[in-house]
Amino acid sequence: MSLMQPIRISELRENTDWIYEIKYDGFRVNLLLSDNRIKIISRNNKDLTANFPEIIQVCEKNISTIKKFLPIQLDGELAILNNAYQANFSLIQMRGRLKTVKKINEEAKSRPATLIAFDILQWQGKECIDKKLTERKKLLNQLFANFNDNRITKIKSYESLEQAIQIMDDYKAEGLVAKHKRSLYISCKSHHHWFKYKNWRTIHAFLTAYDSQNDYFEAAVYNEDQIESVGKCKHGLDKEAYISLKTIFIENGTKENGKYHLPPAICTSIHTLDFLSQEMREPEFHELLPGESAIECTKDRLLQDLSMLPDVGLSNLDKLFWPEHGYTKGNLLQYLREIYPYMSPYLYNRMLTVIRCPDGVKKECFFQKNLPTYAPSFINYIDEGDKRGMICNSLETLIWFGNHSVIEFHIPFQPVQSPYPNEIVFDLDPPSTSAFSLAMEAAVMIKEILDKIGVIPFIKTSGSKGLQIHIPIIENKMSYEDTAVFTEAIAMTVEQSMPNKFTTERMKKNRNERLYLDYVQHGKNKTIIAPYSPRKTETGTVATPLYWEELKTELNPKKFTIKTIVDRVKTMGCPWLNTYNKVRKVNYITLKKYIFSS
Repeated sequence: MSLMQPIRISELRENTDWIYEIKYDGFRVNLLLSDNRIKIISRNNKDLTANFPEIIQVCEKNISTIKKFLPIQLDGELAILNNAYQANFSLIQMRGRLKTVKKINEEAKSRPATLIAFDILQWQGKECIDKKLTERKKLLNQLFANFNDNRITKIKSYESLEQAIQIMDDYKAEGLVAKHKRSLYISCKSHHHWFKYKNWRTIHAFLTAYDSQNDYFEAAVYNEDQIESVGKCKHGLDKEAYISLKTIFIENGTKENGKYHLPPAICTSIHTLDFLSQEMREPEFHELLPGESAIECTKDRLLQDLSMLPDVGLSNLDKLFWPEHGYTKGNLLQYLREIYPYMSPYLYNRMLTVIRCPDGVKKECFFQKNLPTYAPSFINYIDEGDKRGMICNSLETLIWFGNHSVIEFHIPFQPVQSPYPNEIVFDLDPPSTSAFSLAMEAAVMIKEILDKIGVIPFIKTSGSKGLQIHIPIIENKMSYEDTAVFTEAIAMTVEQSMPNKFTTERMKKNRNERLYLDYVQHGKNKTIIAPYSPRKTETGTVATPLYWEELKTELNPKKFTIKTIVDRVKTMGCPWLNTYNKVRKVNYITLKKYIFSS
């Protein structure tokens, strides 16, 4: 059957008769499930079943628990997720084009897709399209109460438009879909029950050419003194503006192969969903800017426009923070904006200690633990006598810190107002950057020990010269005295196995070029560098979560910088994202047995 399509609108309004859902950038599909058939069908009736074996495997695993509901037909979005609310369109496109079983299986394993169900069209073999949306949502809830795998999940619906917009903005989601609670499933666009709202990035560019063969205008920006194309745009102007613009190019431009070229002069703002492979996605003219100069349309401004930085009084974006590589405060803010969805879970409700470098990493830097008196009211804090402890619980807060030259974010091992840790950390500190292989060797050894006792660890670079192993646990269940029994036992075991390579000696002068197994750093109110925090190194390195498999390769921690990490997490995914919190209970139960039996 034809699918119900949302109608595009430019403004959403709060209404208690409506619910709001994140719009994902993927393939719209139907999932058909029966005793003897599992199929994924695209909106264009293309069979995608063979391209997404990970979805089929989840269905097969759960078929017995949902047997009483079959046959069913789900309507949803098939996406490869960067994070909980943002999909990676280029990766799902690539998956849809794959032909060989080997390549499909490789991609399904490395970056599996997720099917996000938002409606149900058939239940126990009977059509549901004449039921109200609220009734269809109840059936979805019933189905997923019996479905045990987040590879296929139901979409989150929000009663509050403000909450939905906040999530859309924070995570740079594609947009929102508003749905009337009493809407039936109408397979056409002649309705007023589903609306879609796009989360546009608005960029600034100048126009360089008009193509008379397809009516597209070509847009570009200055990358230093070179003109760099950003793609083509056709739609969005009213008829009068379009004709005037076209006439300017035809009457004044130089014609070549059907295109009329002009030097950089006509500036415009353009709505786009993203910028991939030097091309705008779904571009539309926002407005022409006759009062703007082409020299203002730069690559740096383009990147700032795309990052959608919140307005927290940004200043001096061109100031050099990492002079060796030319990284500016603007580059830092763009990095913090993009990495926020991945970094924020580890900052949330933690008392911050930060390092500020007002004039860059090569000039004077200083620690700060207390919120300045001039800080805005949206920043959370904890009163500590006449001081205020800093907490970073929002995107605006993170960007405000970055704008005030915070380079490093250090966090304690316990949440605010709690004396109990909710993670254990080993810091593996080699004598120099050239001895990084020692940290890799110690990390693998510790993981082998943890594997044997059933503890699930996570690994990251320190962003400096070593590695750090994190073990998430349930809060309020173990004291620091309890965890010290465990950390000391592991560290001593590793040290005794290779005393010529590893040591627990705290005095640096006595380590004799051995790696320091720092287990005593794990204590109340002591801190560790937060995952994805930049460091004040000369190269702008980042404390980067890793896949354990990466330790089997030639690993160079210097390649993980504020310029490379965003592409890394979007291409490879975040190694910690979907599992860090899920293993807390398993780790706690295992550690409890180990510690209290020791």
